[in-house]
Amino acid sequence: MKKLITWLVVIFVVFYLVTQPTSAGHLITSAFNGLHDVGSSLVRFVNSLSL
Repeated sequence: MKKLITWLVVIFVVFYLVTQPTSAGHLITSAFNGLHDVGSSLVRFVNSLSL
């Protein structure tokens, strides 16, 4: 069952990338920007602890 769900998710992602490449690009950009913001906040927090 887990293998089936994994394949369905992969097929959906490929379908989304093929049919909506611009939206997929914006989604990936937003995700990376979010990760960057989280990383920056974490660095700021750790630096504030050491002061």
